[in-house]
Amino acid sequence: MTELYSPQDPIIILDTETTGLDHKTEKLIEIAAVKMHNGEIIDTFTSLVNPQKPIRHSSFLIHNISQEMVESAPNIDEVLPKFLEFVGEHSFVAHNAIFDYSFINEATKALYGKRFTNNRIDTFEMYRAVFPDDLSHGLSSLLRRFGFDPHVLHRALDDAENLARVYPRLRELYEQKYSWQLSQIKNVPYLLERYLRVQKAAQAMQAEMSDLKDIFKLYFQHGGASLEASSNEVMVSHYRRSYSYDEKRIWDIAMRAGVCEKIFKLNPRALDKLIDRADIDESFKEEFRECRLSMHEARGINFVKPQVVIEEPSEGSEES
Repeated sequence: MTELYSPQDPIIILDTETTGLDHKTEKLIEIAAVKMHNGEIIDTFTSLVNPQKPIRHSSFLIHNISQEMVESAPNIDEVLPKFLEFVGEHSFVAHNAIFDYSFINEATKALYGKRFTNNRIDTFEMYRAVFPDDLSHGLSSLLRRFGFDPHVLHRALDDAENLARVYPRLRELYEQKYSWQLSQIKNVPYLLERYLRVQKAAQAMQAEMSDLKDIFKLYFQHGGASLEASSNEVMVSHYRRSYSYDEKRIWDIAMRAGVCEKIFKLNPRALDKLIDRADIDESFKEEFRECRLSMHEARGINFVKPQVVIEEPSEGSEES
């Protein structure tokens, strides 16, 4: 469960805008936060920041903060102390909190030589835990879920205020889910049997759906046309192309084009295996370890099937 603050304490809800996505090379261009107490906003903080570097066009298309808008803004050395004073030691809430934390943490280390250690609460993870079947778990979807205007400006103060509107209700549902889960611990022996029944049914349904899709593919291969169901859903056929690439050349081009974050996604599990078990130079392993921001432990569940023992026929017995 996400560690939550005491309801009696004020809470900070914040958002940031940046020149790009990589917190190691990009910079903050806007910081905003609202302070809530008893479900009400009691104070706000907002400031543009001069990043002293160009804003990526891909980022500008999201937040519409231009280079001209930040040219006369104060530097981070002036903005950060005021922001940290506003936040104090309170916990903070953000949607995909690791992103905002990473940029604020880098700025704090650069200015003060220490980390930004305030407890963080991630509403993205809370939203996904409470409504796992929603197609998207972005801020727009969260606003829509609770009946608010889903239009998001992607400006820091606007996003922070929007998140403040829905956070109390999301927190309430999140706590209720956790409370219900705790109440079911005494029923685990029965729930295990129930889970295995559901698992078998789901596996059977997946197999049936796979067989049906194979028939549908054959239908289109034999010249079948698009088909409309009574529910107005239309079954159509399409081709999906895939290519193989020269990875070494692609990596070099992506670095020069500045689009690595768009086409490469870090695989933390594979990196952990590389650090712990791969036969590479220890100095590289140590450099990888220094890139770690935090550590989380998640308990996994496996089901070990019983081993089937085949008895050998005893001497003198007849074999069927």
